[in-house]
Amino acid sequence: MSALKSPALKSTALKITTRTAFRFALLAAVAAGLPACNAMSRVGDIGSAPELTKIKDPQAQPGYQPVSLPMPTPLPTERNPNSLWRTGAKAFFKDQRANKVGDLLTVDIQINDQAQINNQTTRTRNNSETAGMPNFLGFEGKALQRALPDGVSADSLIDLSSTTSNAGKGAVNRKEQITLKVAALVTQTLPNGNMVIQGRQEVRVNYEVRDLIITGVVRPEDITAQNTISYEKVAEARISYGGRGQITDVQQPRYGQQLFDIIMPF
Repeated sequence: MSALKSPALKSTALKITTRTAFRFALLAAVAAGLPACNAMSRVGDIGSAPELTKIKDPQAQPGYQPVSLPMPTPLPTERNPNSLWRTGAKAFFKDQRANKVGDLLTVDIQINDQAQINNQTTRTRNNSETAGMPNFLGFEGKALQRALPDGVSADSLIDLSSTTSNAGKGAVNRKEQITLKVAALVTQTLPNGNMVIQGRQEVRVNYEVRDLIITGVVRPEDITAQNTISYEKVAEARISYGGRGQITDVQQPRYGQQLFDIIMPF
């Protein structure tokens, strides 16, 4: 009796082993894909607040690249002996505005943009063509009529008509309003005196971190006596305002859904 059941038991054990091996292979594949989507770090952060970025030298960052822009030939500075006035200064005393690497200045960001566009296009065209054969060498009588289908007269052999209608409508209604202030650090001084600035501000409220990043090029002449500058005077400005944390994670689609949206052709 045991001999008869032995092959069945071996087959069942083989199926279980194959199924278990398939599950382990599937788990291994999923685990291998976790680092690519940064899921392992998120799993490790469960139950704890997001970490703030450490303050580091921007020039020491791996992706840092010095700014290189077309520059005029620098002119020598004229000195005025026995004079309290200095060229480019706004006061007789020491200028407190940022003017060298490592100095700080405040960037005032007040964005209030609004755009509204409405476009509408309508195009219609009607075509009609009619052709007949009322007289064809005398054969338009019984001979030609016999060759035509029932109900078709030789006077109206061809009757064509076409209608084309296109209608398009588009609308844009956008409104953005951002009011922020952030302190920026002078990271580079260009040959013509302009300065490259970079500022970052992080605020953590409970389990959500808000990031504000600004980079660009400013002129010393545009810096006010209060050592502030408005954002519209920052050339090549890059302003980023976003966040990360539990609320941001919930608002984002899942990785599988994002991948499905990319590869799905329909």
